[in-house]
Amino acid sequence: MLEIPLKLSYDDVLLVPKKAIVNSRKEISTKTKLTRNILLNIPVVSANMDSVTEFEMAISMARLGGIGIIHRFLTIKDQANQVKIVKRKDNLIIEEPYSVNPIKNLAELKQIMEDKGVNGLLVTDRENKLLGIVTNRDVKFRENDEMLVSELMTPRNRLFTGWEGISLAEAKDIFKISKVEKLPIVNQNNQLVGLITQKDIIKIETHTNATRDDKGRLMVGAAIGTKKEFMKRTDALVEAGVDVLVIDVAHGHAIRVIEVIQEIKNKYPHIEIVAGNIATGEATKELIEAGADGIKIGVGPGSICSTRIVSGAGVPQFSAVNDCAKIAQEYNVPVIADGGIKVSGDISKALAAGASSVMLGSLLAGTDEGPGLMIIKNGDKFKVSRGMASFGAAMGRNYRENKKVDKELEDVVPEGVEAMVRYKGSVKEVIAQLVGGLRSGISYCGSNCIPMMWEKAEFVRISPAGMRESKPHDVTLV
Repeated sequence: MLEIPLKLSYDDVLLVPKKAIVNSRKEISTKTKLTRNILLNIPVVSANMDSVTEFEMAISMARLGGIGIIHRFLTIKDQANQVKIVKRKDNLIIEEPYSVNPIKNLAELKQIMEDKGVNGLLVTDRENKLLGIVTNRDVKFRENDEMLVSELMTPRNRLFTGWEGISLAEAKDIFKISKVEKLPIVNQNNQLVGLITQKDIIKIETHTNATRDDKGRLMVGAAIGTKKEFMKRTDALVEAGVDVLVIDVAHGHAIRVIEVIQEIKNKYPHIEIVAGNIATGEATKELIEAGADGIKIGVGPGSICSTRIVSGAGVPQFSAVNDCAKIAQEYNVPVIADGGIKVSGDISKALAAGASSVMLGSLLAGTDEGPGLMIIKNGDKFKVSRGMASFGAAMGRNYRENKKVDKELEDVVPEGVEAMVRYKGSVKEVIAQLVGGLRSGISYCGSNCIPMMWEKAEFVRISPAGMRESKPHDVTLV
């Protein structure tokens, strides 16, 4: 007879309270690693789902100290553009500011502004020399669409400019004197090399906990698949400045995934790659040895995932995280616990089990920043959330890829569902509650940081009665 091991979920265990070594939760560090070389200030990643992460969520997550992974169910161009939007936000210096040729007319100028989503453009010649600036104020009430940019712009001799290597303090001094909103940066030949805006300086000083790259830009990830277009998508994302690629497949322990990791690493050895999803130590070992810099754990634990029901395969998430983390730690590679997180206490359990971060989907899907559709039902607000292996998501992919939907319909076997999640407001408020709960969990482990939590955490198994006891009971909630 087969010897069948027992595997546990988050609800099957509790952390044993230990002597606290901090006087306040403010003394607790939530710094962690997403991959070998990417540091986060909070261990939270927004999921690469089309109802969770596009550029607005990715910007907010990076500002809060985590990171967002932009889903791959966009055209290659659109996904790369979303990465560019994130990388241009909140920079001290925008290295490649948008510009326009002086011989463009007003109609063309308006279209460029709309396409780029900006209210001003620098004016440059063919040698990229700064000629002036044109903003919405120059365009308002103009009715002659044939007017040239050169007639509308504020010329170079009336502009304040900065120089290569300008510091934050120096830029602020110029803003104080000039009272302008944008400061073009030029080199000795008057060629445009960057742009500083007042708004970005304010945001930098406001979001001191933000996850930034070595140039001070917000960090962002993007998902890719394993089909024939994967390298074309990878090329576009790398060119756009993506910080980490997440190989997004339901069953990550596959020969094809290993091949994709190796092909990307051969072409881009310095790009960080997260591979998954998997649920065993064997899979962890193989993906790391193939070149993965981070591992995503979770086969079927998500609230809108039905993989375990449809296929009969999976491992309860607490044990899966623990099994995989033990192997990953031998290689000094972080693991991400993806799925099964219902409350902040589950984050504490996932990290104590060995994860370095958690990926959240449905918990963030109902926020303002999520791209999901808003629905009002019986007077309450909801947002649509769906698993990326759901029927609707699969059909959406077929439409975007110009496939014959009727032909593909019979081949679709959904491993996810579509659902509604209650509207939650700003993601900042949701993250604040979750991270606050995590800080308490770290404190209860007698620790002051996540690595210490790994060393000191102790678990006990509980019965269904113990789980019922853990929740509010014998009272009427108000």
